[in-house]
Amino acid sequence: MNEIVKLSDVQDRIITIREQNVILDSDVAELYSVETREVNQAVKNNPNKFPDGYVFKINKKEKEKVIKIFDNPKIKFSPTLPNSITEKGCYMLATILKGEKATNTTKRKKE
Repeated sequence: MNEIVKLSDVQDRIITIREQNVILDSDVAELYSVETREVNQAVKNNPNKFPDGYVFKINKKEKEKVIKIFDNPKIKFSPTLPNSITEKGCYMLATILKGEKATNTTKRKKE
């Protein structure tokens, strides 16, 4: 199967935090068909590939705002604060993650 992440898949997941367009780690995981823990583990294990600004943890107040505006059940009941990932961070993740969808997305982008 030659599935890739398309812009239409991403658009409804983009939120603005700290004046940056980002996607929450759980949404990135869903887009790339992997577990959220895999996304966060990739970030943690490859700090040199995620310079400042690629990924940042949202604070409690930001989390509450996201829940209030979007009623996001994925983070609403989670005890942890999610990571928010910029466009560059999403692309970098796609080059690291082993999921077929992430791999196919980076191959397609290079063409």
